[in-house]
Amino acid sequence: MEGLILLMFLLVISGKPGSAAALDDCVFLGEEEKNSLYEDGDVVVGGLFPLHYSPLSSLVTYNAKPAPTISRALRWMQTMAFAIQEINQRSDLLPQLKLGFHIRDSCDDIPVSLRASLLLVNGQPESVNRDERTVSSVIIGDAGSGESMALLRSLGSFHIPLVSYFASCSCLSNQREFPTFMRTMPSDTFQVRALAQLVSYFSWTWVGVIGVESDYARFAIQLFLQESVQYGVCAAYTHFYPMSSSKVIINFCSESEMQGILREVRRRNISGLQWITSEAWATAKSLWEKSADLLTGTLGFAIRRAAVIPGLKRHLTSLNPAHIHKSAFLAEFWEETFKCRLNGSVNKHSHGAVSYLDRPPCDGMEDLNDVYSPYSDVTQLRVSYNVYKAVYLVAHALQDMSICKIGKGPFLNGTCADPKNFKPWQRANFSALGEKISFDQNGDPIAYYDLLNWQRRPDGSLHLVKVGFYDASSSAGRSLVINDSWLNFASQAFRSVCSDSCPPGSRIARRKGEPICCYDCVPCAEGEVSNMTDALECSRCSEDTWSNNARNLCIPKTIEYLSYHELVGILLCVASVLGAFISISIIVLFHTYKATPLVRANNMELSFLLLVFLVVCFLVGLLFIGEPSDWLCRIRYPAFGISFALCISCLLAKTAVVLMAFRATLPGSNVMKWFGSNQQRASVLLGTAVQVIICLIWLLTSPPHATSNTDYHSATIIIECVTGSEVGFWCVLGYIGILACMCFVTAFLARKLPDNFNEAKFITFSMLIFFAVWITFIPVYVSTAGKYTVAVHIFAILASAFGLLFCIFAPKCYILILKPEKNSKKHMMQR
Repeated sequence: MEGLILLMFLLVISGKPGSAAALDDCVFLGEEEKNSLYEDGDVVVGGLFPLHYSPLSSLVTYNAKPAPTISRALRWMQTMAFAIQEINQRSDLLPQLKLGFHIRDSCDDIPVSLRASLLLVNGQPESVNRDERTVSSVIIGDAGSGESMALLRSLGSFHIPLVSYFASCSCLSNQREFPTFMRTMPSDTFQVRALAQLVSYFSWTWVGVIGVESDYARFAIQLFLQESVQYGVCAAYTHFYPMSSSKVIINFCSESEMQGILREVRRRNISGLQWITSEAWATAKSLWEKSADLLTGTLGFAIRRAAVIPGLKRHLTSLNPAHIHKSAFLAEFWEETFKCRLNGSVNKHSHGAVSYLDRPPCDGMEDLNDVYSPYSDVTQLRVSYNVYKAVYLVAHALQDMSICKIGKGPFLNGTCADPKNFKPWQRANFSALGEKISFDQNGDPIAYYDLLNWQRRPDGSLHLVKVGFYDASSSAGRSLVINDSWLNFASQAFRSVCSDSCPPGSRIARRKGEPICCYDCVPCAEGEVSNMTDALECSRCSEDTWSNNARNLCIPKTIEYLSYHELVGILLCVASVLGAFISISIIVLFHTYKATPLVRANNMELSFLLLVFLVVCFLVGLLFIGEPSDWLCRIRYPAFGISFALCISCLLAKTAVVLMAFRATLPGSNVMKWFGSNQQRASVLLGTAVQVIICLIWLLTSPPHATSNTDYHSATIIIECVTGSEVGFWCVLGYIGILACMCFVTAFLARKLPDNFNEAKFITFSMLIFFAVWITFIPVYVSTAGKYTVAVHIFAILASAFGLLFCIFAPKCYILILKPEKNSKKHMMQR
């Protein structure tokens, strides 16, 4: 279904309790002044950063565990401090004001964030004299959309401005509800458009969308579903894990929530997922450390990256033991990074009470330049750049207020705000690091995203490769750009559909109870074809055509019969001719030695007749090869019946002669006068006449004829001879059997007569072979079809004919050719 996108929406329900337990588990207890980073100034800018994860804010479904200090969040915090220090050193920006900062940990948790924000707007920590406090007039934070919404609803009545560096929920664009909110992070409205275009670009029709129960995920998923409508979305909502059969998963989760999801994915041994990340964790390298195998190939949009923030790297790595004691955050980070213990260090953080007494003491020689840490990694300055811009946004707003002239101000009656003690918010457009920073009417910056692909370097580390971008300011249809070199690879590597398109030769079979995007492809039945993709029905071929193997074209049916040009036909033809040639050769041999005792003693006349009839039997097999026709069918069956009746009648006469000859030697016996040469010929003719009558009746009543048979193989037209009357065919075969039984009984009775003169035992053996062949023939003949039935019939004819030929005449030929001394009357008369 072109342009049809089926979304499987997975909403993972998790607990976000606002209890005091969350506070105790995340926030340090004891020395309150060390649980923040503070520097005094004329205007103190508050800061909220998720330096820890609260265990209760994680996915309870996934049994998530709390994490130590987040290195990259610590970098964000330090970036804020660096930007404020940089501004204080400038003479062109706020020359009359000194900015200070008061930074606290929000623990990525709403209750903790609310408590921290109240501490910010009420001044310095409790240990400082309340009269000397400088309250935070503006707060930079929080990182999460849910936390930011909670802060705005709590502090909104006090008109405390909030500038977020990472909250992207589109709900925050509502200036009527949140008039004091601004951000340097683009709204999810743009990100969702980018994701919808990405899904459409790759023609993914089965995409999972997951998120934790939060404002960020809920609004983002809702926007995505609405945005995707223009691409023909059919949406299915599910509330269970794992993600059905979808292999491409769009994830609207935070970094901490994603850690819990990855743990659960690994526990359930789920692999082969193509993660599509939102900007919330598009550059979260900490996820790579434990889940590189699950995240290789991840694709997602990340916010604009700053190439470099001059001086930031030096500021980040300038930490030393002399500086870190002023903040428990920095102390914990130092101990975790260098696996050592600072003097008197016993921290209570997200792990609970943890003692580092088992670690060696820090020797003061530790240097951040000697180790890798996400904290000091400035290759992906994205959120850090947003923090940097947020600080400068506050500074430029204060600058505008400080140069405001009374009577020309932006407020009531042209008044100006006091930069040191102001309530309402004032927007400002400015430049930072050569980039022009501007905002729309909702206070949102113009969106620009880098499309990143997570790739593994040879050393196993993460390489974030930019493979495209999304520019919201570009004209419609040109906002998403993907590199051609990467696209050639990705077009083969990525594929996510509920059901593949049904190719020609098959049809769509809807799955009961499932969306129309999910269906099975059922191959067309034999004799039916479909010549288009995603056909709903298959059409039937005409009577003389049949479907090809691909079921996409009707082709003429194959004509089948036992031909002289195929291997089986050739072999049977050669066997028939060979049998006739051997029989003729024996005739010539017997004619040459016709005066010898051996030939004369064994009823020479009947022997010649038998050999002639055997020649006919061998040649009858040729009538069964080739394309059948009515006249050929009418000849082959009678010829077969009559030729074998002649042979068996001759054998019966020969056996009777042997038996009568020895009876005649008894005193007073005159049997032979009743069984002379004329009587022998008459017995052969009489035995054959019965078969001739049976064949005539068969031909006159219901003769055999050629027919085209499609019952056995619908794709093949089998041209074959049908018997016309099954009774006639089995009467012919049955009469041959009766003659053979009579011959066998007669030969069996004469088997003990003098060996040198008697051939009855050879006739007995030939009849046994005859019976074995034709008894085997009957079930095989009935169970086969087409040309193989004909081949079985010919084989039975040849096998029985060869049996008669070799059993009866091979011993005589052996004496005539190899043992001529035994061809004497004296030898023949010996008992």
